[in-house]
Amino acid sequence: QLQAYGGGLVQPGGSLRLSCAASGFTLGDRAIGWFRQVPGKEREGVSYISSSGEFIKYVDSVKGRFTISRDNAKNTVYLQMNSLKPEDTAVYSCAAQYDERWRNYWTDARKYVYWGQGTQVTVSS
Repeated sequence: QLQAYGGGLVQPGGSLRLSCAASGFTLGDRAIGWFRQVPGKEREGVSYISSSGEFIKYVDSVKGRFTISRDNAKNTVYLQMNSLKPEDTAVYSCAAQYDERWRNYWTDARKYVYWGQGTQVTVSS
């Protein structure tokens, strides 16, 4: 299982760091994706990191503001979110990709096998 946490209410321009912790499997064996979803809209891939940490991707809307990283020794992946905007408001979830050979399809939620319970991020003044 995966568990995402670290969300909350933050003002525009603020920062949050989300964490994705794994239990029951070794997170270091899996590529991890962060997704977000707003009610009534499709789930959106936000960022992706390979198991080694060498291959990283971001959706265009967060480039330069969000940073994904991982600490395999702690079985945790992080998403540092800076310069937050109201449009970043969503439920953020992390997921483990089934097969890392699908890295070029990192935004496709169907390519992930384990999903964690999401955490709410609200950006508002």
